[in-house]
Amino acid sequence: MSKQRARRRGARQGKAFKIIVEKYADGYVAYPLGLKGVIVGEGDTYEEAMADVKSAIRQHIDTFGRELLDDEFSVLEAFVAEAEVAS
Repeated sequence: MSKQRARRRGARQGKAFKIIVEKYADGYVAYPLGLKGVIVGEGDTYEEAMADVKSAIRQHIDTFGRELLDDEFSVLEAFVAEAEVAS
């Protein structure tokens, strides 16, 4: 199979991203891990924020290229930790 055909075939398949969703008093903010650049979605609900960030990811890939999907940038696991820092 040619590289171009494999790329077109891969373009039809989805890629799973780990998405961080933060809840605030006035809505939600969502952003993916493992992509170069800044991609943020927001919404009044969790569902709206997820839809917005998915749209932003698609636009980011369309603009900057599918090489952003290289496995080199794939996040294997994500953790939430809390650390106290003196100010």
